[in-house]
Amino acid sequence: WEFNGSFYQPSAFLMMGIPGLEALHPWISIPFCALYLTALLGNCGILFIVRRTPSLHEPMYYFLSMLAVTDLGLALCTLPTTLGLFWFNVRRIGFDACLAQMYFIHILSFIESSVLLAMAFDRFVAISHPLRHPAILTESTVLKIGLAIVLRGMVSLLPIPFLLKRLTYCGRTELSHSFCFHPDIMNLACADIKVNVFYGMIILLSTVGMDFIFIVLSYILIIRTVVSLTTKEECLKALNTCVSHICAVLVFFIPMIGLSMIHRFGKNVPPLVNTLVAYTYLIIPPALNPVIYSIKSTHIREALLRALCRKRG
Repeated sequence: WEFNGSFYQPSAFLMMGIPGLEALHPWISIPFCALYLTALLGNCGILFIVRRTPSLHEPMYYFLSMLAVTDLGLALCTLPTTLGLFWFNVRRIGFDACLAQMYFIHILSFIESSVLLAMAFDRFVAISHPLRHPAILTESTVLKIGLAIVLRGMVSLLPIPFLLKRLTYCGRTELSHSFCFHPDIMNLACADIKVNVFYGMIILLSTVGMDFIFIVLSYILIIRTVVSLTTKEECLKALNTCVSHICAVLVFFIPMIGLSMIHRFGKNVPPLVNTLVAYTYLIIPPALNPVIYSIKSTHIREALLRALCRKRG
């Protein structure tokens, strides 16, 4: 412990794996390794294909590349501590290292939410105003949107580590997961955390919450446009371009909302449920997104097949 008058701050936190299944951690690490490998290879593959295929140099695939970079970052943020705990039972993480990991996890989560909103806007413009789509979403506009997304995440979350460092900690130092999460660290403090709770809720609602609302509104407008199309074939073709994005939205937002609710209101929720929802939120989307887009996007699939054929040749 570091002591300074009445101020106490732990030198480190202790991470937890899957409660009740500690003896099985080496075996449990096998599916985790598979998910991490899928996330790393799949998202790197998406980036490689988009970069090497000129026909994919358009807004939809630029946003997909942003999503892939974000998913890579999320996977790399949690991989060292998760596999370190499962393989070598390394539970200790330094206080400042924990705050740094927490900051990047939350930034990347907020960025992913914003990228999904940008992708919804892209689909809305492409379906509702197809002739104006190239003029509205130019390369410079997409770049500006990407920079705005990153800056919003960085600036809005910048106070969080400082709000946690000002708190006095005592008693328990065990985190609920194998990574650092703001509500998890906050609840270990024995000081008044109302400012942390209030700021965290405001930021969550004003960023991720608003993103989700605007995504829903985008799809309401998309459905209105699709319903007005003359033939059933046109309607299905338009909706088919949105299937991958809808799957990515559901895979990301459902576990995120669940985890936020559990941390704030689920005091009686079993620890195992809390842990499984957390892993689902941070590990499943990075692994599933490249799979979803590879299966549903004809252009990605064809580009992937061409790349494989060239390597074989």
